[in-house]
Amino acid sequence: MENRQQKVALWSLLCFFVPLVAIVLWLVWKEEDRQKDVKTVLKAGCAGLLIYTFVLIMIVFFYDAFIKILYILIAIACLLFMVTIHELGHYIAGRILKFKINEFSIGFGLPLFQTTNKRGEKISLRLFPLGGYCAFDGEGDEDNIAKEGSFNAQKPWKRIIVFLAGVTMNFITAIAFSLILLCSVGYDVVQVADTNYTYSDSFSVSTTGQLKENDVILSVGGTKVDFAFSGTFNELLNREFRVAQSKVDSGENASIEDYGVKFTVRRNGENVEIVEHFIGHNIGTAEKPTYVIGVTLKTYVFSFWEALARCIPFAFGLAWVVLKALWQLLTFQLAINQIGGTVTTIAVMATATQANPATLLILIPLISANLAVFNLLPFPALDGSHVLFTTIEAIRKKPINRKVENMIHTVGILILLLFVVTVDILHFVL
Repeated sequence: MENRQQKVALWSLLCFFVPLVAIVLWLVWKEEDRQKDVKTVLKAGCAGLLIYTFVLIMIVFFYDAFIKILYILIAIACLLFMVTIHELGHYIAGRILKFKINEFSIGFGLPLFQTTNKRGEKISLRLFPLGGYCAFDGEGDEDNIAKEGSFNAQKPWKRIIVFLAGVTMNFITAIAFSLILLCSVGYDVVQVADTNYTYSDSFSVSTTGQLKENDVILSVGGTKVDFAFSGTFNELLNREFRVAQSKVDSGENASIEDYGVKFTVRRNGENVEIVEHFIGHNIGTAEKPTYVIGVTLKTYVFSFWEALARCIPFAFGLAWVVLKALWQLLTFQLAINQIGGTVTTIAVMATATQANPATLLILIPLISANLAVFNLLPFPALDGSHVLFTTIEAIRKKPINRKVENMIHTVGILILLLFVVTVDILHFVL
């Protein structure tokens, strides 16, 4: 316990105290009156030290609670990072296309920190860190004739680029973190770690000789291993087992061991096709034997260049998984309590990260892809809906009545908020 607390204390020093003092000193330095006296700096340092002391007390006396809170804060920070990336996309596109921006805000509600840059844009950090916005001048105006220089006065193609920029940034984030995931811990492709499989002291078998150590398994039964479009290794192997079982049931094969599973593996830089057989063994008092292929597997970690080649299709795969889940929800194939809103996302991220910090490497690209797909939907208040209205305006050569459009978006955001709250409640209740 003592060593663990020492490690957390040191870690918290880096994560809390140093950035806190740096931020406070920066704020003091940026004061408009430019008074950088020693007393003010010392006061800021003392305030940071008091906060750090409080954190240490929490570690010593409420360690478990502190760790849970810490991982919740990490989850919130990750979610906020992804939302910030989305809004930053709108902001960058707006700046490039010469839009007037009134405010760039992280979070909603009362401002905790606010400053104005030299262009007159407010940069805000607000109380509730579960969203953000980039407020363009005149974006919500209800006049059908837009005033000069306002958001609605800009050409439709420019506004469409701004609306799509947030989604684009989310997808770029998904690609970047997919690259990090694949070349650091891997994901769905497996590699042979050992040509022996040990379940327990009473069950240890070896491969029939076709699979070799360090083989990278690319396909099973003629189907490429791909978590999104075909299946993971385990899913494909289970499918082959069901085929073997059906052949035994039909009398085509005498036993499951007679069925050969076709594998494509990469061995010494070349793709090789082999056939491996299931091996059955009774474990303990089990009535039915357990079947394995007689090897120990590990997740394959891609080289940087391999990961670079796969990160884009991998990110598209994540987006496809999100779309499939949405379709299953709409067609009642997925129970509503299996999804969640913001609170559920934070809870899942916190729990998964506490169990294994590496989980963040898949959660960040997955949620980034989720945000991209979700915001592309043509539902009122979402970016996809704004793109749809702007496209209609470009075709008609005039906008839909601004009051009607704003009312539609207002109703849409209320429905979305109600839906998010409802699915969060159902997720934890059902």
